[in-house]
Amino acid sequence: MSTFCGHCGEAVAGRDHGRCAQSLALEPPRFCSACRRRMKVQVTPRGWSAACVEHGVVGVG
Repeated sequence: MSTFCGHCGEAVAGRDHGRCAQSLALEPPRFCSACRRRMKVQVTPRGWSAACVEHGVVGVG
């Protein structure tokens, strides 16, 4: 379960993140959903990868 939004970094509980979900369908997450840290994101022609300093690679698309 995500505690923070991967797009805006705000807490998921009690907020509508519908627009964030639409954005995440088109682009990689910028924030770690577990700790809210800004992630290192690498975009290549074949996809993307996102890594958190604390949690390691958290997404590949």
